[in-house]
Amino acid sequence: MPSHEPPPSKDQEVQRTFNKITDYYDRMNRLMTLGRHAAWCRDVAASANVPSGGSMLDIATGTGVIALAALENYPDSSIHAVDFSERMLTEAARKPGASAITWQYADANDLPFGDGSFDAVTHGYLLRNVDDVERVLEEQYRVLKPGGRVVILETCPPRGPLRHPVTLGVRVVIPLLGQLVARDRESYAYLQESTLGFMTPKEVVAILRRVGFTSVAWKKKFFGTHMIISARKQ
Repeated sequence: MPSHEPPPSKDQEVQRTFNKITDYYDRMNRLMTLGRHAAWCRDVAASANVPSGGSMLDIATGTGVIALAALENYPDSSIHAVDFSERMLTEAARKPGASAITWQYADANDLPFGDGSFDAVTHGYLLRNVDDVERVLEEQYRVLKPGGRVVILETCPPRGPLRHPVTLGVRVVIPLLGQLVARDRESYAYLQESTLGFMTPKEVVAILRRVGFTSVAWKKKFFGTHMIISARKQ
């Protein structure tokens, strides 16, 4: 008889993908960004402006690159890092210095923290992988203290004169690297599509403002394929 089970949701598919690619995640990020990924994560952490003795939440922490960079910047602060891939959390918790960070399984759609819990929220490559960007940003607004900052690292579709050659490069290079390095062309084909199919900076900024954030600023990176956006809760 045919199965009547509903197809997996986007969240379930994304969770499955990231559990599959954990062992190659850091290496692939270095290759796909020509070694710039770690520098962007340090930029995100530095932009969080966590006060002395404050607290920061890194969502979709993956292997913990942003969270560990934040620990270096704010050694006397409390750093929480959450993800819904348990394999990613396990990998992150093995890294040098990781014992000083609180690692926790959590869903970005329903964060297990009270209102006004953190001075800053950061995340890398979260929004392109969720069903409802506005809901996820509303949750971040909720858990931030008044005056707290959110700093976002994301991919964005290239624009301008380099749009077509960069798009072609992304379509070819990311799945090819996935095949050669991770032996997983399928997962990296998904990541290629989510990179090119995500919102522009202006679209993300519009949602941030609709949610209630102010002082929104953004800058593009890497031929316009990445962006760092910051905003403040009133």
